[in-house]
Order: sequence, then C-alpha cells, then structure tokens
Amino acid sequence: MKKKITIDPVTRVEGHGRVTIHMDEYGKVEDSFFHIVEFRGFERFIQGHPYWEAPVLVQRLCGICPVSHHLAAAKAIDQLVGVDPQDLSPAAFKLRKLMHYGQIFQSHALHFFYLASPDLLFGMDAPVEKRNVIAVAIENKELARKGILMRKFGQEIIRAISGKKIHGVAAVPGGMHQTFDPKERDYFLNGKDLPNIQTMIDWSLEIIEFIKGYHEKNRILLDTFATFPSGHLGMVDDVGNMELYHGKLRAIDSTGKITLPDVATDDYQKYFLEGVERWSYMKFPYLKEVGREHGWNRVGPLARLNICNAIPTPLAEKERQAYVAFTGKKVNNSTLYSHWARLIEILHCAEVMNELLHDDEIMSNDLVREGKHRLEGIGIIEAPRGTLTHHYQVDEKGMITRCNLIVSTTHNNEAMNRAVRWVANNVISQKGAITDGMLNQVEVAIRAYDPCLSCATQALGQMPLRVELINHKGELIDERIKNG
Repeated sequence: MKKKITIDPVTRVEGHGRVTIHMDEYGKVEDSFFHIVEFRGFERFIQGHPYWEAPVLVQRLCGICPVSHHLAAAKAIDQLVGVDPQDLSPAAFKLRKLMHYGQIFQSHALHFFYLASPDLLFGMDAPVEKRNVIAVAIENKELARKGILMRKFGQEIIRAISGKKIHGVAAVPGGMHQTFDPKERDYFLNGKDLPNIQTMIDWSLEIIEFIKGYHEKNRILLDTFATFPSGHLGMVDDVGNMELYHGKLRAIDSTGKITLPDVATDDYQKYFLEGVERWSYMKFPYLKEVGREHGWNRVGPLARLNICNAIPTPLAEKERQAYVAFTGKKVNNSTLYSHWARLIEILHCAEVMNELLHDDEIMSNDLVREGKHRLEGIGIIEAPRGTLTHHYQVDEKGMITRCNLIVSTTHNNEAMNRAVRWVANNVISQKGAITDGMLNQVEVAIRAYDPCLSCATQALGQMPLRVELINHKGELIDERIKNG
C-alpha cells in the first residue's frame, strides 16, 4: 500500500508551507514536494496605484524583510523619475546603504539565533520541546542574549532612518526624505543604552568562532547533508567583490563556470525566465540560455560567497578565506554551509555599518535628485535571502500598469525542493521506521535557506486550484483540479 507523509506546517520559517513525501508499497520514496500554500498577489493588486506609493505598499509583503522590498522598489521608482543608482546624492546613497545593511544584519541574526540555532545546539533528532529559542536561552543564556541584542541593533538602525523598526518610510523617488540625526549616530557609536557598533563586530567574530567549531566537530554530516550540484547567483561590484546594494549580476554553475557574466541589473529580462508548477504558488526562475532543467540557481549567503572574488571589508574577507580553505572546494554545494556563510555576512554588515556611521555625509541635507521621467524602472538588490527584483511599468499619468517581482526565496524554490528530495531519499527511504527527528531533518534542509514564503507568492496570471475531499478515515474520495 502506498503512503504519503505530510509535514504541515513547516516550522521556524516565515510564511506557510507544507511538505508531502510519497512512498511506494515497499516504503521507498517515489517523490517529494515543498508546497507553498499561501497566495499574496502583490504583482496584480499594485496595478493602478501611482508609482510613488510602491515603496510603501510593497513593504506589506512581509514583516521580516520590509526594508528589502522598500529599497528594491525605491531603486525602481528612482528610474521612473530619471535617477539611476549612480545619480543619487552621496548622502541618500549612504543612508539607503546603512539601512540596507542594518536590515541584513538583523535578519541574519533573527534566522541564526532564533530559528537555526536549536538544531545546531541540540541536534536534528532532539525532542520537539527543545527545538526553540526558549530552550536555547535556558541552555545558553549568553548566546541568546547576544542574539537578541544583535537583532535589536539592526532594528534600531532601521528605526533611526525610517522612523519605525517595521514598515517605516525612508526612501522617496530620487532619494531619501530625511537625514540622520547626530544624536542617533552617538547612540550607535557610544553604546550608552545599546551595545555599540564595535561590540557588534566583536560579537560577530565570536559567533563565527562558534560555527567554525561546530563545523570541525560535524564535518562529515555538513559536507554530505542535502548536498547536490546547482547554479549560484548574486551581485558583485566592478572588480567582482561582494556587493549587496547595487552591482552586476553574476551566476556560476556547480563547478564554478560562469553562466551569467557580470551583466547589468537593468538587463535581467534578457537572461531569466520563470516556470510554474500546479502544486505550488511559487515560481521557478531559471537562466534562459541554460534551460529549465539546469538553469536554476541558489541565492543568498552560500551563493554570494561562491560567486564573489572577495569581500570588501578586511575582517569578513579574512573569514571568507578561512571558510574557503576549510571547505577545500572552488564551489560549495553543501546546503548546511549556509549558516557559516550567513555569519560571515553578519560580520561584513557590521563592518560596513561602522564605516557609514563614521561618515559625516550621512547627516547631509542634500537628499533628492530628479531627471527625465521614464515609463519603466527596475530595482535589484541582494536581500538577506538573496537576489531580489522589483520591476514596474507606468503610464503617462504615473499609474503602475505592470509589476513583476522575483523574490529571493523564489530563486531558491528548486533548491529547497531538491533538499527535501535529498532527505527523503537518503534518510527516510533508508530507515525502517519514520521518527519525528527524521521529519525534522526535512525542515532543517528547508530552514537553511531562511525562506520567506509570504514574499515569494506574488505570481501574475492564472493560478491552479486543487480541492481534495477526504473522509473520516483519512482516505481521498474525490479530487478536483482547476488550472486557472
């Protein structure tokens, strides 16, 4: 008799998703799917709004990464008023960058300390009551305290610039609406009421030492768990170094071969297509030239470390070199190395924030530029979870007529499904009985990508609908599928 295992919901991720694993009569896995079961639809209902509302509206995609959507939309809206990234005033550019790096810093801290650390500290097979941040705080109070304060620091940076920690307003067409307050700068530099920026750097280095030790103790597991070949996509600067706010798109395959050679973000449509499947509301982006089967890419910290030549801050670059030396690989395709990569990015963000907080230009009142208006704007940034695209078209009255969003988690859609399939085939198929710990390994594989499922379900066009009628015995007695 065939069997279906369902994990619903997937826990410790943002949004709602479920996993189904289909097994044959011999208990071997036939197939597995990561279903995204919610639908948000921002691509459609933002149409008809004036373009200047977009950076405010799209923040409501999510409460975890509103800044990422705010700034990606702002970059696109800048182009509608004739301002490219290099045309922003230095003050506006640096304020946006400070806010952006504060967002990545707090989001990475949230993911590592709150969501991922229980599996690392207690093991994948730990009892369910141990797999939460409360248990982490009980077992390792200092680790939990630092995690909470690191996230708070990033949130306070966002609040100082945008007025609120969540869904604040900072960017306006062509720039920023206010400058940085000198008192606020002292708040982050002096550490009177909040650990200062130097403390954030020190703590980032400490937690990297923790993850290094974890990798040394668990190398065999980490090298093999959910490891599979894939492409990797991210942004780099003009010399190939990591760039998180504005740069060129670079992609490589699983061996390091360039598949997207540092192209301008405005040209993304020339290189990408998006596939769909009837069992998920989330799209599947891929490179046109490579094709759907092999042209998909991972994005986020693991991918960004794989594609860059270097990190342009000294401490993070030193840690990147140690990371590469430890892996011994030109390209790392091991899913669980994402956590180490994420912590290196935390350190990089702290270093960049330190530079910007010491730059007097963030307090300048020269904030807004304007040029010749256009009918199309594209904004791409590296959000905490990876490459994020906002693309808008407007009519002559400035009303949005088309919106296309390619969200970081969407790029990782294929990778997450492959990770689930790896666990299903290499863990669940190999055992005679299914345990809670084994099912948690499926979630561990998904959580490594820090998915934001709400952000990723904005698909434009027809959507499939599947209705299942199940009786009191749990048997499927009827099914109807509507394909749009």
